[in-house]
Amino acid sequence: MTEFAYEEGRWEPPIAGDEDATLLGFLERQRATFAWKSGGLNAAGRRATLGPPAMSLGGMLKHLARFEDDMSAEWLHGQVDNLKKELEDNELAARAPRHTPIAGILLTNGDLDHCLGLLSLRESQPLVIWATDAVRAGFTENNVLYRTLERFPGQVTWKRLELGREQELGDGLFVSAVPAPGKLPLHLEGLRQPSPEDNVGLVIRWRDHRVAYFSGVAGPSPEVERAVSGASVVFFDGTFWSSDELIAAGLGTRRAEEMAHWPIGGPEGSLQFLSRVARATAIYIHINNTNPILLEDSPERRALDEPEIEVAFDAMSLELDP
Repeated sequence: MTEFAYEEGRWEPPIAGDEDATLLGFLERQRATFAWKSGGLNAAGRRATLGPPAMSLGGMLKHLARFEDDMSAEWLHGQVDNLKKELEDNELAARAPRHTPIAGILLTNGDLDHCLGLLSLRESQPLVIWATDAVRAGFTENNVLYRTLERFPGQVTWKRLELGREQELGDGLFVSAVPAPGKLPLHLEGLRQPSPEDNVGLVIRWRDHRVAYFSGVAGPSPEVERAVSGASVVFFDGTFWSSDELIAAGLGTRRAEEMAHWPIGGPEGSLQFLSRVARATAIYIHINNTNPILLEDSPERRALDEPEIEVAFDAMSLELDP
């Protein structure tokens, strides 16, 4: 019999086995699970039968196919720089050598912290990346490092995000790209003219739920307000509390707005905006380590309590009712 591991009630096949060892490991897992579930039955129990199941064979196959899709696919949006840790934190392990559980990637702008993780996905699995034409061009053109993602035909398939139009992603998901106040990536400043496609937010729809995702917003706009007000959940730029946060800490010379980030605090800050506009759960993301809202006992963190705005944390997950 093939050896297998047991942990917390589950038998697992070898993680790094070849095809034969993996297949035999799964067969042993099924045998062991059956023995585990029937081990306490007496003779009468083993002879007992159940009535016909409510689910047909076709229904079971549909269920298994959907389960397989849900367990092996994940959509990523923006900030793929620390990709390995993000996958591990969310228990999204590779299912085979040189495999990733990523169904697709959505890029919201061309800043390095949003794009560099793509270069770590130079495995053999093809990738689908959604981005505006401006973001795609800024990352691919005149970038010799991008050649690591062009090693075989079809390694990367780019799909165009069109501003203001809902587009189907698959798996019941739809996305709309919303132009957001921002700027050119630092490495493109002076090389071309800014475009509304340089920085976008996303509204992702699943059934009747809408998730608004804005990781970089320089300030208010009618498009951002409409997206936030109609969302079931809002993930919003929480990079800095104050405009001069880096200057006051002696860590930089630029204000938050110069880096295309809307400060949270103050009468014109994003906290006042979200308190007025957001109709459901709002969560600050993309938080710089100088931001005092990371300190649970700080007055800035307490300022979020009354409007009930949350602060994101590693491996945070939300469940939406069907």
